[in-house]
Amino acid sequence: MAAAGAGTCGGHGPRWAVPLRPPLCLACAVETLGDGGVSLVRKKHVLSRLHDALAWQALPVVQLLAPDERVCMHLIGTLFGMLHTVEDSSALDLFVEVLVRLVVELKSEQYLRSILDESQKELCKATTMRSSLPTFTLLGKLADAIPGFADILVIEHGNLVDHLLMGMQYPNEGIKAAVCYLYGKLYSSPVGIERLSVHFEERLCGIFLNTLGRAQTKELQVNCLGLLKELLKSDHFVSVLMNDSKTEEESENPDFLEGENPLPLVLKKLLLTRDEMLQAASSHCMAAVLVHSPSRYAPAFIHADVPEFLFECLLCNSEILIWSVYCSLLLLTEERLFFSKCHTVYGIESLVRSLHDVLQMNNVELHKQGLLLFTEILKRQPVEIKLFTNRSVCIEAIDVLMETMNCPVLEVVVEAVRAVAAFLRKDHLNAPPVPYEELQKLLEAVLKRCADFSPPQSSKRHAGDLLFSVSQSHPANRNLSRVPQRQGQFLLNALESFRNACRLAVEFQSDPMAQENAFTAPNSESKDTLRNFSEFLLRICDSLCIPMVMNYLERAVSPSVMEVFLSTLNTLFTVVPNMRNKFSKKLASSSFIRLTMELKARFCSVQSNPALNQACSNFLCSLCLNLYSATEKERTSSQEEQEIAELLQKGLPQLNYTVAESILLLAETPEPFSLDQSLCSHQHCFILLLYFAYTLGDRFAPEAELFLAIRNFLLSAQDHGDSPPPHVLRASLYLLAVCQDKGKTLDSRSLCTIRRILDNLPDLSLVYIHCPLLLKFFLLYPELMGRFGHQILQLWFSWGDWKQTETEEAAFGVSGQLNSANPLLPILKNNSSVLLILLDLICSSSVEVASKVLITLRTFLERNEDVLVCDLLRSQFLQILQQLLVENSSASLQANRNLPVLLSLLFLVQLRSRGVRELDSTDFKLLHQVSNLCGKCRPRDTDLLQPSFNFLYWSLHQTTPCSQQRAVAVLLSNVSLLELLQKVLEGTWLRSPAAEAACLSPEDALLCSGWLLATSLLLYQHRHNTEVHQTLSVDLTEVLNAITFRKKKPILLLVSIMQFLRAVLQQNFSSSLLVIVDQNPAEGATQMLLLQDATLHPLALQQVSSLVVSLQNLLVHVQLQKDLLLSQAVVACLETLVEYLYVKNQDVALHVASQPWHRFLLFTLLSGGQKPFLQPEVLRLMTLFLRYQSSNIISQKEISQILQEAAEANLAELPEATSRALHLFLCQIQSSHCQVEPAQSEVVQTLLEHLPGQRTTGGKHQDVVCLGGVAVSLSHIGD
Repeated sequence: MAAAGAGTCGGHGPRWAVPLRPPLCLACAVETLGDGGVSLVRKKHVLSRLHDALAWQALPVVQLLAPDERVCMHLIGTLFGMLHTVEDSSALDLFVEVLVRLVVELKSEQYLRSILDESQKELCKATTMRSSLPTFTLLGKLADAIPGFADILVIEHGNLVDHLLMGMQYPNEGIKAAVCYLYGKLYSSPVGIERLSVHFEERLCGIFLNTLGRAQTKELQVNCLGLLKELLKSDHFVSVLMNDSKTEEESENPDFLEGENPLPLVLKKLLLTRDEMLQAASSHCMAAVLVHSPSRYAPAFIHADVPEFLFECLLCNSEILIWSVYCSLLLLTEERLFFSKCHTVYGIESLVRSLHDVLQMNNVELHKQGLLLFTEILKRQPVEIKLFTNRSVCIEAIDVLMETMNCPVLEVVVEAVRAVAAFLRKDHLNAPPVPYEELQKLLEAVLKRCADFSPPQSSKRHAGDLLFSVSQSHPANRNLSRVPQRQGQFLLNALESFRNACRLAVEFQSDPMAQENAFTAPNSESKDTLRNFSEFLLRICDSLCIPMVMNYLERAVSPSVMEVFLSTLNTLFTVVPNMRNKFSKKLASSSFIRLTMELKARFCSVQSNPALNQACSNFLCSLCLNLYSATEKERTSSQEEQEIAELLQKGLPQLNYTVAESILLLAETPEPFSLDQSLCSHQHCFILLLYFAYTLGDRFAPEAELFLAIRNFLLSAQDHGDSPPPHVLRASLYLLAVCQDKGKTLDSRSLCTIRRILDNLPDLSLVYIHCPLLLKFFLLYPELMGRFGHQILQLWFSWGDWKQTETEEAAFGVSGQLNSANPLLPILKNNSSVLLILLDLICSSSVEVASKVLITLRTFLERNEDVLVCDLLRSQFLQILQQLLVENSSASLQANRNLPVLLSLLFLVQLRSRGVRELDSTDFKLLHQVSNLCGKCRPRDTDLLQPSFNFLYWSLHQTTPCSQQRAVAVLLSNVSLLELLQKVLEGTWLRSPAAEAACLSPEDALLCSGWLLATSLLLYQHRHNTEVHQTLSVDLTEVLNAITFRKKKPILLLVSIMQFLRAVLQQNFSSSLLVIVDQNPAEGATQMLLLQDATLHPLALQQVSSLVVSLQNLLVHVQLQKDLLLSQAVVACLETLVEYLYVKNQDVALHVASQPWHRFLLFTLLSGGQKPFLQPEVLRLMTLFLRYQSSNIISQKEISQILQEAAEANLAELPEATSRALHLFLCQIQSSHCQVEPAQSEVVQTLLEHLPGQRTTGGKHQDVVCLGGVAVSLSHIGD
């Protein structure tokens, strides 16, 4: 026997040597394998060496064998023969592998056919099926290794298939596995599919399903699944497998699987195994079946409860298995039965947990597939079947979606956003309590991720400008040329999610259980409420959603994105109903009306993009109706709102024109006798859109062209006898008013047309808009002002929301609102006719309107000092007062609420005069009428008496002595006025003290005016020796007590009473106008006190002492409160009191002036502020003490300090009160016997020379001011 090693080969030579280590003699190897006497172990060794040679040195082996066909055939035949003689399984595998590799390397069909021929012979002569196993194995390996082998087998040796079928029925799983493997290779060939189609349908199908269903070994299971995989590539085989056309023989087989469709049951059985590979192959085969026709084949799997086990398989770590299950379930979602059988309800928890685990894996495609399955289940789940029966699973689903928002891969995030959009459905989230807080976090994460993906916004332009700029540079057919498609898709998905959230909030509004968390603890507030969620939606839309879309608009315009965006905004109007008006105003002011119109013109013409057109139309309609309800608060006509809604709903879908085209459309004239109302509808819609846009500042149309177009529209309507509806006419007039500055002045024909149209209206308020420009428009043209000026001004003041308190009105302070802008002020300056209309409104309108007119006139008078309107106003007021006094009784006058307003303005006109003047006849007539009016009033008529007393007080103080004498005579001759004044003064003692308030009450203000008026009458009657027809009586004790025991009296009332006391003291209690009611001194007083009281009569020494102490305390109060008016009044009263005492009893006067307490008082007054010695009250007190030689109060040191501070001060800048007080002090130093040094005398003289000239009381300046509604003469108080 020849040896296999080259070193022992005797006759073959090196030619047959194969370069291995050790070398192999190929000839020896062939001889050894063919020698029957060689042991099997030896042959296995040779085969192993030959296998290595074919594996590592195939080319030399082929070069040695290929030239000699006989040797090749011999070797192949030897190897094939050994397959059927050797029983060792490892040796058989080696024989098969070497034979297959040898045939593959030789690359000759001759050897293939030889093997096929031998195989057929061997199968035919085989006594048992077990002996055919090597043949089946060999054929399977050859079919796997050689592509064309299966075609040759099927075409030239088709009878071999019969042996395969018998092998499938043989009860040996090894043989079945080999046969299935070979079948799999045959059916992977198109020729095999064609030739063996009938064979499978008629004979193999049932046997194969039975074999697969009862396979126990993994080898058979895997090979059956491999065959099934190949079969499932064909629609025909899938149909056969699923329909299972069983033959009679198969039907009689008791082992055949029961059931109508055995394949789903077989695959379900494999899912129940614990082998993840078999589970993955099973689910993959299911997907392969379903992909052909889910609607046809899915019910069989669903009825077999396969989805339940598919969901169970998700709880694994095999990516392949999870992928296969995802694919199968995704195909099952296309069948409604999958949901109606509640498989999704059963498996949703497994799916959510699987997604959570999958997201931890580094497999993007698996992430996307899982999210896609989740999305489809969420989208297709029937509303009537609740998907999330457990709230915790719902929360887990939200957490998973939140987690995907952090994924760095954009494709995964896009799928997640789609899932979020599908998740936001009421039936998915209506298990109370609704997780609003978690939903907020999810939506915020979605929008923020979308915003982060977008590039930063380059500018802050309005929406209309953005679209306009894009339309200039991006044609419609290339609207995404500069922006990646995925960015637009991402934005679209994010907007759909947000829109679904908004719809969800709207749907929950009708569900009481969804309003708030039912499990909130008592007396605690939950954040998990629908209200908070709705407000969050509105807030995040404003902060993230809208800016994100505006940013996108800078680069591209996508109709689908804008359709979802506008639909979302439209839904938001109903999400937070109490905020929709404010939200609508913000959108309109940001040019969203223009944006939507441009979108319609660009993408919705010629009936294209119907969804976008409808979304734009619905948004515009809702926006305009919201703006109507927000801006037309005074109009509550539901009929007009319904008419506007019908007009917009009908006309907006067809209004797809540019702004320029729409302006041209306004000037078009409808055909005579035409029944087509579309043109009219388009015109009206466009006018309303312009109106609502312009009211919010979005003036996107050229105003000069628009002015002309609106004018032509009104002319055309009038020419054809058509009268636009009030809401359209109102919008037209507003647009004319707004564009008036840019347009030409209207001609007489246009004005006549407007007047004719307005005359046909039953009420001008139907077309009135509370707008300054409209007011200016009507008052600009005399033709319109003469006809409608009174009505327009009436409406202007009626509709104006001027919140001015009565106190502010009484104080005549300028309101902030009127300060900022009052369109009437410049008109009044140039048009006196408007002024006359306003005066008429004061008497003919309600008190609210009259009050607003008063505010306007007051502001006008205060701001326009150069306008001479006082004479006109006084003459008009005189006529009105005369008419009122003649036509009304006392009771009706007291009930007339317009009269106080008129009197207030009358006093304002008097205040308007900046200086004293001679009273003319009109002034005296007014004085007479007002005094008569006062005589008809009661003390409690404060609203009438207060402005009247102010007017009378002014008339006495701001005039020349001659006019003053006549005015005093007029007032003193009016007995009823003096009787009323007596009652008012007596009311001072009847009022109970009230808590101190920031402002005077009307009653206290009237008391102040009463005392000031009585003081003025007392002074000027004495000065001019005027005849008295009625006296006033005053209780001196009450007057003194009012000052001594203040009881929280208002400061101004104290000042007024002190002024009265000063006047009485100056006249030594002897006046023909005044009767002093004196109370007897207290009984038991000593004789000395009685003598002193007699010299001071009607004062008592005790009263003087109490009064002095009270005045000192008031000065301390002044130091704390810094009240200049009170300090002047107190010092003046103290001066007058000491002067009175000095005349009556010098000892008492000097005693009062020298009280040590005055020294302490001075120290208190000097304790605060810069240059304390130059305070007017300090200077006047010093002057008083010098005059009465109170050396214990004031020393040379204080005099020196005053002179030093005065010398250092800028005398020209000193206040008038300080300058006057310093002058008196210096004069007192010169005239008194005060010992001063010569240097100080020179300083005194120098200061007197440099002090400004002292003004007299009658100087040409405004002396009367209004404090808390009370007219006060500052010179009257300070002198």
